[in-house]
Amino acid sequence: MKKCLSFILLLPFYAAMSQDATMQNLKTESGKTITKDPNDTIPEVWKTGGIFSLNLAQGSLSNWAAGGEKFSIAVNTFVNAYAYYKKGKHSWDNNLSFYLGYVKTTSLGTRKNDDRFEYFSKYGYALGPKLNVSGLFDIRTQFFKGYTYPDADTKVYSSNFLAPAYILLSPGFDYRPVKNLSIYLSPVTARWTVVRDTALSINYGVDAGEKSDFQFGAYVSVNYMANLGKIVTYTGKLDLFSNYKHNPQNVDLYMTNLFAVKISNVLSATYSLTLIYDDDVKLFGPKSDLPALQLQSLFGVGLLVKL
Repeated sequence: MKKCLSFILLLPFYAAMSQDATMQNLKTESGKTITKDPNDTIPEVWKTGGIFSLNLAQGSLSNWAAGGEKFSIAVNTFVNAYAYYKKGKHSWDNNLSFYLGYVKTTSLGTRKNDDRFEYFSKYGYALGPKLNVSGLFDIRTQFFKGYTYPDADTKVYSSNFLAPAYILLSPGFDYRPVKNLSIYLSPVTARWTVVRDTALSINYGVDAGEKSDFQFGAYVSVNYMANLGKIVTYTGKLDLFSNYKHNPQNVDLYMTNLFAVKISNVLSATYSLTLIYDDDVKLFGPKSDLPALQLQSLFGVGLLVKL
């Protein structure tokens, strides 16, 4: 009886001691540094995405004294997809862009006002935090037949799929001084002008009856992206090429500018300005045999979806 009574009296003491030991163990464990296994988290090496844009514009007139087209509609679409790889000192950027647009009016019928396809791929090996040694591949063409219109009643066949196409291979250096700005420079670049339809060869600097022309020269490509405000973004690209073999002082230019204003989650206003000068493209002038600066300006409001 005395032993039972002693156990009952000492039970709270033993419990308190046990609880105190447990608390001490918890404090000790919580103070330990946790070592994380680097294999627990695998860093993301691929970044993919893109945007899809569809712009529509329509107009109609009836008994309109000021005059104008009875009916007109314009449709322009743009798709851009990208896949960027980054691991250690290695990087690989891939970008695909496709533009297509048509305009239909009562008096002129249906005409193409945009048709461009471009695939761009660039591998880089980091020499420093802002400088890569790189290799670049680029192809640019269109998908459908194109025409120029000297007057309202005349159309002249001027382009087609792979007629022309520009293929470029370039080893060089990629300098990235700030975020979203890339300056690529190569003094040794190979470029091919491909004209699948030989009827168009001489229009693009290719010898009559031939389907391609090889050029060797210097190449510069500047790519930049920026947020100009909470709802305005800008994407721009400038390519310059000088052909060592023929008139190197006449530098070819290809420049794209795209401004997008976000109206809502899926609606936006876009403005694109494209400038092209190719000294070998002879479709202009009084006799349609001279090069000239090509300019395209498009504005639209419509659907803009991030992929």
